[in-house]
Amino acid sequence: MLIKLISYIPSIIGLIVTGLFVYLNNPKEHRNRIFALLNLSIALWLFSLFMGDIATNLKVALWSLKLGLFFGELMFLMFYLFALVFPYKSETTRRRVMLFSFPMLVISVLLLTSLGVSTVSIQSFGVQPEEIGPLYALSDVVGFLYILMGIGILIHKLRKSSTIEKNQIKFVLFGLSIAIAVNIFTGFVLTLMKVETDFILFGSFSLFIFSLFVAYAIVKHRLFDIRAIVARAVGYILSIGLIVIVSSTILFSLSDKLNSIGISRNNQQIFYIIITLVLAISYQPIKRFFDKVTNKLFYRDAYDTQAFLGALNEILVANIKLDSLLKQTSDLIVSNIKTESCMFVINAHGDIPERYIGSFKVSLAKEDVSKLRLLTVDKNTKPLIIDELPQDDQLRQLLRKYNVGSCSHLMSVKGSTKESVGILLLGDKSSGNPYNHQDVKTLEIIANELVIAIQNALRFEEIEKFNITLQQKVDAATRELRITNEKLRQLDETKDEFISMASHQLRTPLTAVKGYLSMVLEGDAGKVDENQKPMLTQAFNSAQRMVYLIADLLNVSRLKTGKFVIESTPTQLADVVEGELAQLTETAKARNLHLVYNKPANFPVLNLDETKIRQVIMNFVDNAIYYTPNGGTVTIELKDIETSVELTVTDTGIGVPKAAQPHLFSKFYRADNAQKARPDGTGLGLFMARKVVAAQGGSIVFKSIEGKGSTFGFSFPKAKLQVGAPAPPAKTPASV
Repeated sequence: MLIKLISYIPSIIGLIVTGLFVYLNNPKEHRNRIFALLNLSIALWLFSLFMGDIATNLKVALWSLKLGLFFGELMFLMFYLFALVFPYKSETTRRRVMLFSFPMLVISVLLLTSLGVSTVSIQSFGVQPEEIGPLYALSDVVGFLYILMGIGILIHKLRKSSTIEKNQIKFVLFGLSIAIAVNIFTGFVLTLMKVETDFILFGSFSLFIFSLFVAYAIVKHRLFDIRAIVARAVGYILSIGLIVIVSSTILFSLSDKLNSIGISRNNQQIFYIIITLVLAISYQPIKRFFDKVTNKLFYRDAYDTQAFLGALNEILVANIKLDSLLKQTSDLIVSNIKTESCMFVINAHGDIPERYIGSFKVSLAKEDVSKLRLLTVDKNTKPLIIDELPQDDQLRQLLRKYNVGSCSHLMSVKGSTKESVGILLLGDKSSGNPYNHQDVKTLEIIANELVIAIQNALRFEEIEKFNITLQQKVDAATRELRITNEKLRQLDETKDEFISMASHQLRTPLTAVKGYLSMVLEGDAGKVDENQKPMLTQAFNSAQRMVYLIADLLNVSRLKTGKFVIESTPTQLADVVEGELAQLTETAKARNLHLVYNKPANFPVLNLDETKIRQVIMNFVDNAIYYTPNGGTVTIELKDIETSVELTVTDTGIGVPKAAQPHLFSKFYRADNAQKARPDGTGLGLFMARKVVAAQGGSIVFKSIEGKGSTFGFSFPKAKLQVGAPAPPAKTPASV
């Protein structure tokens, strides 16, 4: 009793659930409705057989057998009708269908009378007919003919169907082959061999396997993917079936021989136990083998979604040109989703015409593309699987013309605003399998990313095209500018020559003026009274500033001519700073400024160009004095740090505006507030300071807050400049 429940009830429940699931999935489809009726007829046939096998009353057993014959004939008829509508309707008239269905319906009803079976007997393995009528044998022959007609229809459709439809038919035929093979073995071979085993009852489970194959062929990826159920079920049924066949064959062929050679029953049982153990041990390797086979059958299109999306993102990030971006994306989709082809139809954008990027076996007609846009513009932006559209749908018929398997309208949706970018068309899958749940989800994810990438690429092309036009205008203007620039360059060279010549000519008399003023201040020409001294000091300081200005002009000229050279000598920087500050003390007092310098007691001697570094120090301190209001403070610090020496000049002056700071060390540049505070500046001091410091391997120190003051200075590494270390090579303009 238990083995009969296990063999019949799960299959009956599975058939009913599968049929109901497929029907509810799309009740309007003829194939879904007839499949549900086919499953129901098989389930009722199996239930009738089950009731007959467990019946203890002859009357119940008789009617169970009659109902089994009745539903069996309906099962054959439903398979024939299903073949007519799967995967699409055959070109046949309703009258012809009714003509072929009528004989089977008549036979089914007559089988409920004594023309089928009149009396039965109840055996240990179930109900058996005793007196049969003329229709009993005829029903089997007619049923077999209807099965053959259904198979013939499917094979005919297999030859002229599309790739996806061929694959669907293959699934049905494969499932049908399993059901026929298992039922022939359990219902005919084992019976013919007179093997009394309850495993004969498991032939019913193969019909459920057939139902799963058909359901998968119909439903494909909708709602959930049932491939795992089918794959595992097929693996189990094939594994168990093989073991049953092998064990039955061994036991049947050896039982008579063991008896004939006089082996006792106990020894025979030991022998049977050994065979059973060997088969049990063999189950797992056999199961693994069939699992591999079913995985190849059901999962040959599998791919890693995350790896696919990662590769796509790399393409989208690395490409801005539309053709390259979509060509690489097309190749990636074909290699991962394994489609026969992939085509992007990109809408016209401004002056950029409509484009087709990708590959299709058949060229798309422009009128069909226009029609395609109209038919998909109001559709959901999710990918459309063409095989899911109704047979008479205009969009389906248009896309099947080009063997399109999936269509995605690439559309940017922002609130109620929609902008169509183009259409993504994918051909049928190379394997012939339908698009599954993974494919649809993956296409849905990449659609938005593709829309953004395409829009960016189109904008880039628009800008690029504008740039080409602009470039032509720029080239024309540039030619005029080159002519003008050549004239300006000649004027600039003339200016540099004049500055160099004038600086040399001015330096000689200015040196004499400065020398005589110094002698007068020191009393060489007589005692200087208190009224004369401030005026002479001011004249001397002005002469000194003129010397530095001329030096800056000469250095700028040397930079242009390649004669700017660093001449390093051992220099005590602390004394140099002190000497330069001594010259500016009177100027600071005149502006009521507090000049602070704490000379370090011990400071390393450095290889520096003393003349040029004096000029830098003087420039920093002189600027601090002139840009600091009366009553302010200028602090000079000379620090010996672990690996470097640093000089900073910090004032409490006007500071440098943040916007001007990046340009501060450029030639002839001066901030607006500096021009107001000191109109006579040239903008050369800081420019030359940076050049001098950089040429000796140092770096400029600078920070400033407008209205609060500034810090200027420099830093040199001790390792290269300290006396005793290798002296740095003289720098030329090319190295500064």
